[in-house]
Order: sequence, then structure tokens, then C-alpha cells
Amino acid sequence: MSKVVLITGGSSGIGKAIGEFLINKGFTVYGTSRNPDRISDAIFPLLTLDVRNSDSIHKAVAEIIEKAGRIDVVINNAGVGITGPLEETPIQEIKNNFETNLFGPIEVMKAVLPTMRNQKSGLIINITSIAGYMGLPYRGVYSSSKAALEIISESISMEVKSFGINVVNVAPGDFATNITSGRYHAPVIKGSAYETAYGNTLKQMNEHVDSGSNPNQMAFAIYQIIKDKNPKGHYKIGDFMQRFSIVLKRILPDRLYEKMLMKHYKL
Repeated sequence: MSKVVLITGGSSGIGKAIGEFLINKGFTVYGTSRNPDRISDAIFPLLTLDVRNSDSIHKAVAEIIEKAGRIDVVINNAGVGITGPLEETPIQEIKNNFETNLFGPIEVMKAVLPTMRNQKSGLIINITSIAGYMGLPYRGVYSSSKAALEIISESISMEVKSFGINVVNVAPGDFATNITSGRYHAPVIKGSAYETAYGNTLKQMNEHVDSGSNPNQMAFAIYQIIKDKNPKGHYKIGDFMQRFSIVLKRILPDRLYEKMLMKHYKL
């Protein structure tokens, strides 16, 4: 019997790549989108789901259970980017980012856990970010929302292990997706104390995404995790220097690591 997989944010980017890869491997895949009617090229069903809306989450989960009878794998992929100097980022945009990147995945996990407990099996894969392992200039909100998801996943993992459920974090680096189109950018304000530094950093961040790795690399990694009977708690998927930056943070003195990051971003 093919495993039933739910992927939030499955209409584009990493989520779409994962869904297409798993479909071709024989999985039963359901993706989600806030506006699935606008998507014309999906090769797997897309259900309406907004991770900021609890009712839409429970409705989508109920629809999958009604159609497929079970949910074996949940991939919490839906998320949004945000950039800007903390001082100039509206608090409402900060709250919206946490609603999407943290509270949304929590609500999805809460919605599927009763079914997985009854099955006595399940796998939850939370897509976090290598950026969640460090505070990055002008990306502090994004980094902290992903870091919070990493930590809460570690906690939930211990709570549900006895029910046969595994919780895994997968932290990607820069991948060539359309994340920048949906990212909230605090405007570069003329005359602001941050105008030059933020403007230059924003340009550098966008270039990194545009030249990022192929999302199929993430799709293959997710497939390997699903196949593993004893998956690890944490995976980092990206180029060597992005993954190595996490190691450096562990071994370097705080201020030296900070100085290294500031040099990288030309601050």
C-alpha cells in the first residue's frame, strides 16, 4: 500500500518538487495551497489550506482521511520569508511571519497527530532553514521563526515517540525557488541609518537564492528520510559552506563568528 503524504505549500518551489518526486516513486500525494484554483500545472491534488487558519487545516486533513483513510507522512513546508532592519519592520509583519512559519506548522501537527496515534505510525517532517541556526543581519525574524520550529519539533518528538511517530527537522540552505516573490521586504528607506547596508544585503540575499541549488536535491533527501526506518532528528541540506557555517558557530568564539558574518555581508 502506497504511503499517503500531505505537503503544505505544495504548489511551487520545494513543496512542488517534493510532491512530483514522490508521485513518481509511487506515493499518494496531497499538496495544499491557499489558492489551488490558480494552479494549472499540478500533477497531484491540491487542497485549499491556509496554515494561519485552523479551520482550513482541519478541513483539509479531514478530506484526506475521508479519501485515503490515513495520513502516513506530513511535510510542513509552507512558509514565508521576511527581511528588514528589526527597527524598521512593522510588528504586524513579524507576527504574520510567526503565524505562518511557527504557529501554522504547530496547528498542522496537532491536526494530524490523533490519526497517526490511532495508526500507531507516522512521520512529520518540518522544513526549517539553515538560517534558523544563527542570527543573520536583516533576517532576524525569519531566522528566529525557523529556530523556534526546530526547538519545538525536538520537544514534540519526545512526546510522540511512544506512539510510533517520528518528528524530523530538515533545514535547507539556498535553493532556486520563487521564495523572494512572496517574501515581505521592509522597504529600503531613503535617508535611513540602514539604507546602504540593508540595500546591499538585500541584493546579496536575492542573488544567493537565484543561484541556489536545484529543489530536486531537497526532494531526493526527503525521499531518503521517508524510506529510513530510524530517521535522524536533524538534517541540513545545502552547499558545503552553508552547512559548515553551523559547525563554525559551535566552535568559534561568539564575537569572532559575528565578525565573520559581518564581513560576509560587508557590514
